[in-house]
Amino acid sequence: MKRFFTITLPLALFAALAVFFVSSHTSRSQETAADKKAAIMPEVPEGYETATFASGCYWCVEAVFQQIDGVDSVTSGFTGGHVENPSYESVCDGNTGHAEAVRIIFDPKKVSYETLLSWFWKSHDPTQLNRQGADIGTHYRSGIFYHNDKQKAQATASRTKAQKNFSSPIVTELTKVSAFYPAKVSHQDYYRINGKKDRYCRLVIEPKLEKLKLEK
Repeated sequence: MKRFFTITLPLALFAALAVFFVSSHTSRSQETAADKKAAIMPEVPEGYETATFASGCYWCVEAVFQQIDGVDSVTSGFTGGHVENPSYESVCDGNTGHAEAVRIIFDPKKVSYETLLSWFWKSHDPTQLNRQGADIGTHYRSGIFYHNDKQKAQATASRTKAQKNFSSPIVTELTKVSAFYPAKVSHQDYYRINGKKDRYCRLVIEPKLEKLKLEK
């Protein structure tokens, strides 16, 4: 994924991200034609529900929600913009209006939408505008894309409650869900497939998962 950074980042992190750029470029050059195709959205089983969140790099968001009991599937993709069937590169250029997001299919008998919201707030910093850490741009913005009025009400109440845990204002947008475009196949299940070999997974995603494990 494209990563952005400033001179204020610690030198160690700068070096680590530089290494990631090289490894990421290499992995992209090894993609097959099938890897580059957009993933197919899984069907929603009867009685299951859907949630859509954006909170930075979708590799991170996907990895978090895949850990939660009751979640049936997590698909990485793009939503909230004005361009149909955007490419990953066009989204990263910041001209599509889309955010990197995940579409979550879950069993409400095992995990509630409100529980998913609580993990959403704990898994990122919702006070950072159009960024998460070193990932900068409107496509990394924090957003909840509600699917119905009930989700809208729950998300609004959850945001108010979550604000008590942050000294700065939460900037997470609450927006009615629109078209969701799955990312390419090689960007799905990223942590599960690449967690042991990808530097970004080890440097960014693993510490996030360890922190959340401690907070359960």
